[in-house]
Amino acid sequence: MKPTILTTSPSSSQQLPLRPSIFLNPTPLPLSAPSRRRIRVSNLPSRCTAAAPSDDDPTTTSTSQSPEHSIFGGQKELTGIQPLVKSLSPPVRLATSAIVVAGAFAAGYQLGYRFGGNRNAALGGAAVLGAAGGAAAYAVRASVPEVAAVELHNYVAGFNDPGVVKRDDIDKIASKYGVSKQDEAFNAELCDLYLRFVQSVIPPGNQELIGSEVDTIIRFKSALGIDDPEAAAMHMEIGRRIFRQRLETGDREADIEQRRAFQKLIYVSTLVFGEASTFLLPWKRVFKVTDAQVEVAIRDNAQRLYTSKLKTISRDLTVDQLVSLREAQLLYRLSDELAEDLFKEHSRKLVEENITAALNVLKSRTRAPGVTEVVEQLDRILAFNNLLVTLKNHADADRFARGIVPVSLIGGDYDSDRKIDDLKLLYRAYAADAVSSGHMEVNKLEALNQLRNIFGLGKREAEAITLDVTSKAYRKRLAQSFSGGDMEAADSKAAFLQKLCDELHFDPQRASQIHEEIYRQKLQQCVADGELSEEDVKALLRLRVMLCIPQETVEAAHSDICGSLFEKVVKEAIASGVDGYDAEVKKSVRKAAHGLRLTREAAMSIASKAVRRIFINYIKRARASQNRTESARELKKMIAFNTLVVTELVADIKGESSDKASEEVVEVEAKQYEDEEWESLQTLRKIRPNKELTAKLGKQGQTEINLKDDLPERDRTDLYKTYLLYCITGEVTNIPFGAQITTKKDDSEYVLLNQLGGILGLTPKEIVEVHRGLAEQAFRQQAEVILADGQLTKARIDQLNEVQKQVGLPPEYAQKVIKNITTTKMAAAIETAVSQGRLNIKQIRELKEASVDLDNMISESLRENLFKKTIDEMFSSGTGEFDEEEVYEKIPADLNIKAEKARVVVHELAKSRLSNSLIQAVALLRQRKRQGVVSSLNDLLACDKAVPSEPLSWEVPEELVDLFAIYLKSDPAPEKLSRLQYLLGISDSAVAAIREMGDRVLPAGAEEEFAF
Repeated sequence: MKPTILTTSPSSSQQLPLRPSIFLNPTPLPLSAPSRRRIRVSNLPSRCTAAAPSDDDPTTTSTSQSPEHSIFGGQKELTGIQPLVKSLSPPVRLATSAIVVAGAFAAGYQLGYRFGGNRNAALGGAAVLGAAGGAAAYAVRASVPEVAAVELHNYVAGFNDPGVVKRDDIDKIASKYGVSKQDEAFNAELCDLYLRFVQSVIPPGNQELIGSEVDTIIRFKSALGIDDPEAAAMHMEIGRRIFRQRLETGDREADIEQRRAFQKLIYVSTLVFGEASTFLLPWKRVFKVTDAQVEVAIRDNAQRLYTSKLKTISRDLTVDQLVSLREAQLLYRLSDELAEDLFKEHSRKLVEENITAALNVLKSRTRAPGVTEVVEQLDRILAFNNLLVTLKNHADADRFARGIVPVSLIGGDYDSDRKIDDLKLLYRAYAADAVSSGHMEVNKLEALNQLRNIFGLGKREAEAITLDVTSKAYRKRLAQSFSGGDMEAADSKAAFLQKLCDELHFDPQRASQIHEEIYRQKLQQCVADGELSEEDVKALLRLRVMLCIPQETVEAAHSDICGSLFEKVVKEAIASGVDGYDAEVKKSVRKAAHGLRLTREAAMSIASKAVRRIFINYIKRARASQNRTESARELKKMIAFNTLVVTELVADIKGESSDKASEEVVEVEAKQYEDEEWESLQTLRKIRPNKELTAKLGKQGQTEINLKDDLPERDRTDLYKTYLLYCITGEVTNIPFGAQITTKKDDSEYVLLNQLGGILGLTPKEIVEVHRGLAEQAFRQQAEVILADGQLTKARIDQLNEVQKQVGLPPEYAQKVIKNITTTKMAAAIETAVSQGRLNIKQIRELKEASVDLDNMISESLRENLFKKTIDEMFSSGTGEFDEEEVYEKIPADLNIKAEKARVVVHELAKSRLSNSLIQAVALLRQRKRQGVVSSLNDLLACDKAVPSEPLSWEVPEELVDLFAIYLKSDPAPEKLSRLQYLLGISDSAVAAIREMGDRVLPAGAEEEFAF
């Protein structure tokens, strides 16, 4: 609970409507916690049973048997007239009071008359003494409630066990003195007794509730007959005292204790008054306590009570216990969710106790691990879990405590990564015990699944542990079957192995893996000396048959184990180098290749990996060389390594002679090149090994191991080309002063080039392409010099033929090179002519008729510019003609321009040219150039044909009339004249006037003079 739960203002104690007599009690309850005496009513022996008050007089013996130390204080003594009042019964008390009052009146009357001598004095004396008698009678009457309160206190305080207090006895005390609970003194004593009892029942400080407090308080409250409002006021008063006590203590621990005490008070009070506590107990108003804090107090105390109740529950659950737990939960006002969590936690702790005990046995260092004890502890866990499952499915499960579910360790001490290994050890121990007899029962499988769920192990983790345990058991059963001869005697080995798997519930696939592992172990033992003997082969064959191992698995095992040994021998042979591959190395290779009984394909595959790794190293050094000569030297070293080491290695693996293998290589290569049609390539002819070169160079290198799959085709052809150029140009040596010395090589280098092609894995076609490309490159370089201007004459053709024969390039490829060069030169010339304006549409058509591919020679942008230029010339020709078919179809087709794009270009030019033509015509009119005016007006009409225009406007209309008059005199076609009249906006009357004027407007042969 928050600290504010006990915080209240000093004036809050004045707000509760309590009777003042409670706080003026002569024997107030001490405030310090140690002086409070807590009683347990159900456990205290009643020492006043024999002296219990009788039904007739409940107070006859209570005073004499009052205990020395009572929670209600000691016995109270009567003072003054109280003993007299106690001895008088209510009728006697009334009669005595009447007699005293009457006697006082009579005595006063007599004394007054005696001493006064008259009636008035007698009446005065009667009044005085009557008043005194009435006062005495009133004093007796007023002391009755106090006497009744004292007797009530002495009655209750006279019992060691307040639980024996009876309501009938208290009613008799009230009826004896004629008082009721409305009497202030009597009711105040009832409240004081109830307050003392409640404060003694609720445990102080950090002491926990025992669960019987609420029922005890309710019984005592019922025995006293105190009303709920007065009882609730006492609970609030206890809260005030706890608050004041908290203010008096300054240390932190005491503050926490008082806070806990206040929480317990709230919880007990809420249960005592039930639903009425919401308005009878104003915690929020008096102590500034929120509803949430009240709920926390109720929840925490209910949890503690329910937890203490759960401590009595063991692994042997019964239906009665679960029903009792449910009733306790409802009594404690604990929610189902919290009750469920607490029960799960309790179940988990019970299981954790067994787990801890099992781990202690398993990890004990003082004695050998007792698997039996570990299994017993785990069986107890499983039995408890099964009991919970059974109770969960019980017909009366709704009456049981909440949280009856299978056990889980989630949220407990073993729910951590550090503890998961311990749980795995226990799971492994249980699994090992399950298969200790050589087979696994179905109930053990179910137990393992339950244990996995309880421990929270993942499915894969549990399966891995089970698989490991059952694998060991399976191996043990196999060993026993082998040694005992059971497997060999079995008619069907597969059925026997399947039976073993079924008994152990073992995966047959995993069994096959174990069989393979056993076979591999046996094979490694057999090849320990470097070869397989006949006895080893028979033993392996027997093992394979017994374990039903497939042929593919056997071959894979031999490839891995024997292959690794053979690879070691191959690497040692390769590492010996060109000079170290001697007879001893050859012998070891042959022994390994045949003694390990590897197939030729497997042996060649292993050797290929090692050899290709060496080849790649040579290639890397060749690429890193600074010039072609050094690169060729590295490649030559690789060729020598292939010839002297790899070829011998391949021959030893095959068990053949290296000379025979070389002859086969020569025959194959000769057959490959006989089928080719490249006889004209001189460099290609030189790589063919003839008898003289073969005799001179010795044996040929092998080609089965190559780099075809290790390098891309382009890299392989580049390396081949590098060595080919080295063969053609020779070895170049740099000397001082920047000079170079070239040493020509003989044809033997070409034979090495042929071997390089085999090492690189190049096909004959790829080799031919390299030679042809190099010849084409040489021919192109010389042909470009000869055809520098693009002109092809007979002399130049003869010269090119001579060059073609020298480089050995086939004629068709030479013609392609020549055509490519001439076309490129022509395209450059044509493009230059177009850009300079020296080529028109007529010439373009002539070139196309000559089958010149202008589309590739002239770029699209230049063709578009040529089209614009042609149209512009048409609009400025002065003829006034516009042929739509020519413009929109023929010219775009000749220039390979889209018709839609051509139409857009024409319209744009016509619109801009139309207005310019009018301006130009007026300018020529002002310059008095008749023919120029006519040409400009024809251009205007041509633009109008392309894009019909609206009538044109001009600042000086007279000039438009003059333009029309000049055009009229040029004898134009009628349709042109009519269209010009429309465009210039000349009316018919103006046209008629111009026609009437005739030569008067412009005299024939006279100097051009215009009227402005």
